[in-house]
Amino acid sequence: MNPYMDRGEEVILHTYNRYPVVLDRGEGVYLYDVDHRKYLDFASGIGVYSLGYSNETFKHNIKEQVDKLTHTSNLYYNVPAIEAAEKLIHATKMSKVFFTNSGTEAIEGAIKVARKYAFNKTGNTEHEIIAMEHSFHGRSLGALSVTGNPAYQEAFKPLIGGIQFAVFNDIESVKEKVNDKTCAILLETIQGEGGIYPADECFLKEIEKICKERDILLILDEIQCGMGRTGTMFAYESYGITPDILTTAKALGNGLPVGAFVLNEKTAKASLVPGDHGTTYGGNPLACAAVSSVLSLYEDEKILKNVQKISKYFEKQLDKLVDQYEFIEERRGKGLMQGLVIKERLAGDIVKRALEEGLILITAGGNVLRFLPPLIITEADVDTMIKLLKKSF
Repeated sequence: MNPYMDRGEEVILHTYNRYPVVLDRGEGVYLYDVDHRKYLDFASGIGVYSLGYSNETFKHNIKEQVDKLTHTSNLYYNVPAIEAAEKLIHATKMSKVFFTNSGTEAIEGAIKVARKYAFNKTGNTEHEIIAMEHSFHGRSLGALSVTGNPAYQEAFKPLIGGIQFAVFNDIESVKEKVNDKTCAILLETIQGEGGIYPADECFLKEIEKICKERDILLILDEIQCGMGRTGTMFAYESYGITPDILTTAKALGNGLPVGAFVLNEKTAKASLVPGDHGTTYGGNPLACAAVSSVLSLYEDEKILKNVQKISKYFEKQLDKLVDQYEFIEERRGKGLMQGLVIKERLAGDIVKRALEEGLILITAGGNVLRFLPPLIITEADVDTMIKLLKKSF
């Protein structure tokens, strides 16, 4: 693999400290490198490959669309975009979809929607968005502005203004920030990069109440925690609430770059109009054929039922590790989005060792082992992962 890695370092901008592996192909829950070594993947491309690798129906649908049309621009309609939007509206029980190329772009769109909604209501631009500390929403300047981690922001200031940060799961902290300028409250239903922190139910419901009472838009970022990862299609469903704006991506395209922001009827009617927002590639036929195929396969292959079933077993096995190893402080998470908190910030070392053992994991929040396996995993896959992880320990 070394010649490939050397060539990559020569031509690709060094913004990632990549692991010394050159991946070549995938099958089910396994990846293979160019030297034909096998890896059990419990990261799924950071929560992207929910259907696993090389799903035959998915591949067929994508190949079929490639033979027809891959791009038209949004000056015209295309059938895959219409079908994908219909299915996403059905899944979210919301009203209108805007397809993007990534989760970051979905966040950018959500910010613009909130500001335009407030502008239409007040006629001025003096508005604020409340985001959460330790959150992560993306790397572009707008998304970075609402990401509650100064380490990501420092070199890129000044960022966009009008952003306040509250403490996640601390409703009093949120209430202290709410004022007449507040146009939106933005948070991840489960914080991912920040360390796998699910929102408390009472916290999220109280935020929804505040938003409804004051006509503030509730924006939920489910780019990582959505698309079935917690056992419902979107994590907010288990809390009994619905946002005004939802952002989604990652598993939405099962490997193809696509995201979306979805609006409820109230927000859609009073925000963006022609000329306010656009994208050249977003909503193209190829990406939307992927979305349409993914949403159909979730139903056909009973993905949510598998997540609900396997999650209990997965959590049980992780809890055993917490009891067995004193350097593991606790387990956090929901469904197939789990984290083990590791003492002394050894999580990164464990990930490197796991890779040597043929297990792909990632970290979160500096000291958390993050588990985001494909949603098709079995109990046998969990057992294999635990065996490899113990060897890594």
